This record gives sequence, structure tokens and C-alpha cells, in this order.
Amino acid sequence: MRIFLILCWLTLPLLAWAYHVGPGQQQLAIDRAASQVRQASTAAESGDHATATLHYAEALAYLPEDQVGDRYRLRLAHARSQMLAKQLPESHVALQSLMDEVEQAPPEQVDPSLVSQTRDALAHAEYYMTWLLRLEGKPAEEWEPEIESARQHYRKLAEDAKKAGDQQSLETHQHDLESAIRLARMDLAQLQALKLPSQCKGCCSGQCKKVSRKQAKRKSPKKGAGANLGPLPDGSGS
Repeated sequence: MRIFLILCWLTLPLLAWAYHVGPGQQQLAIDRAASQVRQASTAAESGDHATATLHYAEALAYLPEDQVGDRYRLRLAHARSQMLAKQLPESHVALQSLMDEVEQAPPEQVDPSLVSQTRDALAHAEYYMTWLLRLEGKPAEEWEPEIESARQHYRKLAEDAKKAGDQQSLETHQHDLESAIRLARMDLAQLQALKLPSQCKGCCSGQCKKVSRKQAKRKSPKKGAGANLGPLPDGSGS
């Protein structure tokens, strides 16, 4: 018995090492990702969305690939942060990719609320991409697919809210839907007279990458001229 206890004691370092190079490494990566998320939240609360975006990107780099559901949520948070950091094109691309994935993912990997949140964020990105493309004087064949897609997403969200009996969300999405329709129908001169959404300012000033039909971001007009044209940054309507 004494020899057995000695052998068990001697094997403890080996077991600890095995845990460290195996499950321990994964837990360490998860802890590092969580730390980056906390730093991102702190930066976002202070209004430093550019720094928050960097921390979310670091978190994604640490989070193991098998943490599928958490990675979806983190990618959504990263894309939303990009919108607020005036990175509309990059956010648009990220949300398009995420939307495609969560719609096709097995139900056990994706919470229905995450699908709705992604759809809402993508619709906002398409809405503001339309605004930006129109201000750049792009032809209708470039911006119409964007606003039509946004319209379809808002309609789907409104229908789902109605089925769920969520009156507040229903009113919000109906407002967003009406805003998308108005944006598509508005005369360019009227659009140019409105205050530029903050998400579009960096792109219009040349601070971000050139936009295209495969790029985007989200947010909305400030109160004042055109305040009822689009949804607010949090998607709550005006």
C-alpha cells in the first residue's frame, strides 16, 4: 500500500502536465477571450468603439473553434462594434457572412434570438449602405438590392414579433420597414439635405475603405432634419 501511495504521488506532476497541455490550454484560451470581452465592454461604455472592436477581434482569436454558439455571439458583438467605430463596409461583410451561417446552423448551436439580432443588425447595415451608396451617386442597380434586402429583413422581423405577441418589437420593426421604404423612394436632393448618419461619416470622408455592394454598416440619423427616416443605433426606432 505504501508503494502504491508513493507511485500515485509521483504521477501527480504527470497528470497536471497532461491537463495543462490538454483541457487546461482550452480553458486558458477561454479565460483570455473572456478578459478581452470585458475590456471591449469597458471601452464601448466609454465610447471608444475602435478600441472595443480590437478587443473583440482578440477575443475571437483566443476563443476555441468548437465554442460555436459563443463564437457566433462574439462575431455579432464585433460587427456591431465595427458599425459604431465607423467601419460600415467591414461590418456589412461580417454580418452577411454571419447571417448565412446562423440561418444554416443546427438549432442546438444557435439561439433563435441570436438569429433575430443578426438579422436586425444586417438590415441596419444594408439600410446605411444604401444611404452611403446613394450619396456617392451610385446607380440604382447598386443600391436597390441593398435596401430591398433590408426591407425583407425588417418585414420578417415584424412578422416574427407579431407571431410572438411582442407589440413593442412589432412597432419598432414596422417603423424600420417604413424607413427603408422612404429611403428607397426619397429624392436624392432630399437625402443630401439630411444630417449624415454617424456610421457613414468616416466612409464619406474617405477614412474607411471604399464601399461596394459587398460591404456595409449600421446606425441612424440624429434628431433633427430627417430624424424619422431611419432606425436608431440600438434598433429601437425614433
